[in-house]
Amino acid sequence: MGSYRMDVLVCGGTGCQASNSIDVIETMSKEIKAAGLEKEINLVTTGCFGFCEQGPIVKIQPDNVFYVKVTPESAAVIVKEHFVKGRVVKELLYEEPKTRKKLEEQSDMPFYKKQERIALRNCGLIDPENINEYIAVDGYQALGKALSEMTPEQVIDEVKRSGLRGRGGGGFPTGTKWELTRMSKADRRFIICNADEGDPGAFMDRSILEGDPHSVLEAMAIAGYAIGADSGYIYIRAEYPLAINRLKIAVKQAYDMGLLGKNILGTDFSFDIHLKYGAGAFVCGEETALINSIEGGRGEPTVKPPFPAEVGLWKMPTNINNVETFANVCPILLRGADWFASIGTEKSKGTKVFALAGKVNNVGLVEVPMGTTLREIIFDLGGGIKNNRKFKAVQTGGPSGGCITEENLNIPIDYDSLTEIGSMMGSGGMIVMDEDDCMVNIAKFYLEFTVDEACGRCTACRVGNKRLHEILTKITEGKGTEEDLERLKDLSQIIKDSSLCGLGQTAPNPVLSTMKYFWHEYLAHVNDKYCPAGVCKALLKYHIIPEKCKGCTLCTKVCPKGIISGKLKEAHVINKEECIACGACEQVCKFGAITRM
Repeated sequence: MGSYRMDVLVCGGTGCQASNSIDVIETMSKEIKAAGLEKEINLVTTGCFGFCEQGPIVKIQPDNVFYVKVTPESAAVIVKEHFVKGRVVKELLYEEPKTRKKLEEQSDMPFYKKQERIALRNCGLIDPENINEYIAVDGYQALGKALSEMTPEQVIDEVKRSGLRGRGGGGFPTGTKWELTRMSKADRRFIICNADEGDPGAFMDRSILEGDPHSVLEAMAIAGYAIGADSGYIYIRAEYPLAINRLKIAVKQAYDMGLLGKNILGTDFSFDIHLKYGAGAFVCGEETALINSIEGGRGEPTVKPPFPAEVGLWKMPTNINNVETFANVCPILLRGADWFASIGTEKSKGTKVFALAGKVNNVGLVEVPMGTTLREIIFDLGGGIKNNRKFKAVQTGGPSGGCITEENLNIPIDYDSLTEIGSMMGSGGMIVMDEDDCMVNIAKFYLEFTVDEACGRCTACRVGNKRLHEILTKITEGKGTEEDLERLKDLSQIIKDSSLCGLGQTAPNPVLSTMKYFWHEYLAHVNDKYCPAGVCKALLKYHIIPEKCKGCTLCTKVCPKGIISGKLKEAHVINKEECIACGACEQVCKFGAITRM
């Protein structure tokens, strides 16, 4: 990064921007100029560091100091204390919750200790809008190696031997997919990068595109060379404005430097990349629906076979990989297939990026070797459950996945192990739930999402999932029966067996997995008309514990129905028949006298 005395890396990802990191950067820039340090301090806006819970993040090099939760005000303090006086600002360091020790270095933090960053290797390290910084960290060397030292067949063989599998959810071997596309006879072939990341709580692909867009462009060009394609499309949802802007900048820079376009690096190979914006339809993450959308049609899946490798975009053979898959390609070519294959498990090689969300202390983005256990991710990297609540389940694979309980937390994460216990890898979303979550309601949430996002083409998905959602709604409203539970099981299996695409085929997974592991909660809802987690309002009533009630009358003042009675300084009573379960009384009670029933 030049001859500066100090490099200051400030997170400029979407998450930190939402926490005013732009104001942090502007304040720091002004203070640096005021101190006359413009020629000594290199202020760099980077992509996501991953530790979203602690953002905005500022990292100082070569001092190796990692500041967290930086505000515009504390940014000014960093300049005056650290940059000018050389003193670390202790109060802005990360505090390890268990030991209460302040940690300066990123590598000492439990959140990072078990991570191995391959796909995320440059995120938080370089300016994603500066191609020179990407080149400085071996950028475009893999493309140069492929074009000058390897045949297309050798490139494919290297990817095959690495064991890289698709990171979008299906886990199909990447090299094999490239080979099948190359073998298809046609006048032209295409490359597509699927950046239509739609799972609730997932932001892996977005963060890679925001923090390291050139890694995807370079990998797409390599894939184009390998399969014999001269054109590629990045299909990205329009809700990712920052990623789109940085992609546009990266594409222009690559063209300007002759790394995209005609006769790349002085060879006979030419490759163009186009951006195509999606309208945010979850179903367009399915590859045939995505192709239809690029062509200007409705985002609806088509029957397979034929697969896109045979008949894809414009009826030509097409290779489709997601963002994270492409982000692994360049390191494989530079460091070798054997290196990549040495990481992970026997059938799941390399690392996987997960978006930790929900009731976990360290919400953020993590990249760990395949085979790492869920317990390690949630309790070591994730820092455990918020507010010391009890862990209940984790949903992997988004709406297409399933919930995993305490008994399976020690299972190593790989494609096959997750499938065996009724879930799936998916694109990498990981939503953690605690004892206050109702699993019937969670299943209803995912079904509502699926119903909203379904394309409507096949009856099984269009009608069947709507019926599933109606039955779940009936149960959460206290109107369900045990017969409804049997209908849920039967209908779920029918939908899985007869839906056209993967969205419909996997939509019942949240229902089946919650019924498998939390059958007692379903029974409580239909037989006892009771929600054990106290979430379903129709089944929720409030009760005042006489021994704890001080008769302060606060609850009577906030009750919208006026159904709490009692004298001052005496225990009060709630009319349970008229209670609407709004929870206002529980919120204002200072003595813990009001409880849910």
